[in-house]
Amino acid sequence: MTTASVPSLMTVGRSVPQLEAAEKLDGSAQYIADLSRPGMLHGALLQSPHPHARILGYELSEALALPGVRAIVTGDDIDAAHRMGAFVKDEPAMAKGKVRYVGEIVAAVAADTEAIARRAAQLIRVDYEDLPAVVDPIEALKPHSPAVHEHSHDYETVFESGTHHNTCARTELGQGDAAQAWAQCDVVVEGVFQTQAQAHLSIEPCGALAEVDASGRVSLWSANQSVFRVQASVCETLGLPMSRVRCLTPRIGAGFGNKMEAHVQPVTVLLAMKSKRPVRLIMSREEDFESVRARHPFHIRMKTGATRDGRLLAREVELVLDGGAYGDDSPGVLGYALLMNCGPYRIPNVHAHGRVAYTNKMRFGAMRGFGVPQVTFASEQQIDEIAERLGLDPAQMRAGNALGPNDVWFGGQALTSNGLAECMETVVRESGWARKREPARSAKGKRRGVGMATAGHISGLLSSGAIVRLLEDGTAILNTGAVDIGQGSNTVLLQMCAEALKLPLDKVAIASPDTDGSPYNWGTTASRVTYVTGTSVVAAAQDIVAQAKVHAAEMLGAPLDQLELRDGGHIGVVGQPGRQVSLAAVSGRAHWAVGGPLIGKHSWVFDQPTLDPKRSVAVGLPFPRIGVFCFGALVVEVEVDEATGKVKVIGAWSACDVGKAINPQMVKGQIDGAFVQGMGYALTEEMVWDGARLANPSLMDYKIPTFAELPATLRAYIVESGDGTGPFGAKSVGEIGINTVAAAIANAVSHALGGARIRRLPLSAERVLDAHLGLPSTEPAWG
Repeated sequence: MTTASVPSLMTVGRSVPQLEAAEKLDGSAQYIADLSRPGMLHGALLQSPHPHARILGYELSEALALPGVRAIVTGDDIDAAHRMGAFVKDEPAMAKGKVRYVGEIVAAVAADTEAIARRAAQLIRVDYEDLPAVVDPIEALKPHSPAVHEHSHDYETVFESGTHHNTCARTELGQGDAAQAWAQCDVVVEGVFQTQAQAHLSIEPCGALAEVDASGRVSLWSANQSVFRVQASVCETLGLPMSRVRCLTPRIGAGFGNKMEAHVQPVTVLLAMKSKRPVRLIMSREEDFESVRARHPFHIRMKTGATRDGRLLAREVELVLDGGAYGDDSPGVLGYALLMNCGPYRIPNVHAHGRVAYTNKMRFGAMRGFGVPQVTFASEQQIDEIAERLGLDPAQMRAGNALGPNDVWFGGQALTSNGLAECMETVVRESGWARKREPARSAKGKRRGVGMATAGHISGLLSSGAIVRLLEDGTAILNTGAVDIGQGSNTVLLQMCAEALKLPLDKVAIASPDTDGSPYNWGTTASRVTYVTGTSVVAAAQDIVAQAKVHAAEMLGAPLDQLELRDGGHIGVVGQPGRQVSLAAVSGRAHWAVGGPLIGKHSWVFDQPTLDPKRSVAVGLPFPRIGVFCFGALVVEVEVDEATGKVKVIGAWSACDVGKAINPQMVKGQIDGAFVQGMGYALTEEMVWDGARLANPSLMDYKIPTFAELPATLRAYIVESGDGTGPFGAKSVGEIGINTVAAAIANAVSHALGGARIRRLPLSAERVLDAHLGLPSTEPAWG
């Protein structure tokens, strides 16, 4: 379907280049590692070699004696009462009293050069007392397992998380009566699924630069996804008033969730405060691997039932997430994964529950998809299993259960727009689904299969704001506080602002996020910037237009309700083409004669309830207000080598309902990029632990897709359902493309293997070969 478009759109819907494209191509873009300040020192870290140990003391004399060393900070420099956490306040700026995972920051050094700082860090001696460690989340949740946090029940939480012992958080959601519904099901499938940890692998490792002025006020630049979250976390961990910390952002070399919460910013600020010099600390790739955050490993137990005609009737799902040593975004990932567990289908009776376990591993946190790729991997395979048992085409099975325009999401939230049907129809048609489902299409020694998956994602969450200033010459400056992490949000927001003002794109500029001057924006995460921040951008621009029309009415001697905004930034009288004034003339009048400069502003918080209490029940809900769903459907074709089990993706067709594509080329880039990242997750990427130590913290041993692994056919299709609540009808696209990938590939592999199922990621050659041979090693166990 195509939205009824706004007449004569100037910039919205056009594939204009990213604003930063030229500077990225010529190398002039300034990332955190490129920044410098006069007298700047360099930082380095000392990380824990133990998964769980008490810190008995530090010996710093040898490190301090090294020429060029200016400051060393340890846990003794911080207050144990000051902790950060998005949902559970459990994490200090660095290890305090004990370490909880291999790689945790124990000390940091500031020195004249990075080499000196790294050498000094290795000269620090820490006296440890080993403690029992727990690395398996199922074991961690048992009553007598070693406590990762002895006093977790005392931690401050932002919702009823149920935190105690090694339970970081628990959530339970339900609708209908799942217990009674099983008796009405003609077919029931159940299974245990397991997913692995995936590294974010942003092209830019994490880093920060801190400077303290003569008054003691801190300026902090960092690789981040929210200057406001950085400000909050630094101040929480160091006990500083937020007014004493100013956070800014350089260009960001990608962030898939790993830069949303704090990493080395608190430690870098500590070093700057202690040395009284600017300090820049850039993590190595190995340090980034070991101590920032990664995608959660999931243990999933799922059961799904349907009637003989293929109507889904009941679902039971239990999740256990390995949260690692600290809560971070884990409670939110759990709650969101449970909310999305049904996918975009009508399942009237559902019981969904789960827990996040503290373990002695690095903390796991937000990553593109936020738990949905994991739960979709299980759910979409069970859809295929039911279709197989009933003799139904998997695509028809999905179409028969898909949410329609008048349906509600699991829990009861209404859908404000829904292009799911068009997404499914598009990928089925374009992929040649019906033909490729036929048997005997394989070359000798190869087996081909085709699989499908669908998913949803949200667009609306938490708060944002925008300020638009009309300058004296009629051009404009937009300020939002939203950090562009490379995905192009600066360009998209500017397109919306220019469109709302009817100015050419080159007449509008965007300010860099700065907590001193930018309006609040929670973060560039959760696929929310286009919808949430874009709503504020359009409203702030419309505020400018409303003020400008008051001036224009007086200047033209015309009634206010007879004025219209025209292309090129003019306000004229309706029906009189030659009677108009420019925004430049209006702004000049406002600046120098009447009323004062025109400043438009808007701020809001997404306030639609996640659940309808008349339809559903919840315990421990981390996101009480979240919504505005986008949709996606994906068909994947694979070829499996019968001798080795290696899987090659040879075709992928992905359609996403984004409401309205503000910049179509960038939308397609997001869809394609999400597929490739999801393909790595499905087939090769896995962080592997040798006991409690990460065994592959480098690209030598961690396999990501290269151009050689890309499918020969990779197609992205835009579906525009036109969401009436969104700016110009837009929703989101950042994550919906990855949610379906692992599931669709798993279904395609199963089709190629004649029905054999693999319920553990990644779908390595060894696991696929075992499944082909009928060996049991592909079956994950619960606990």
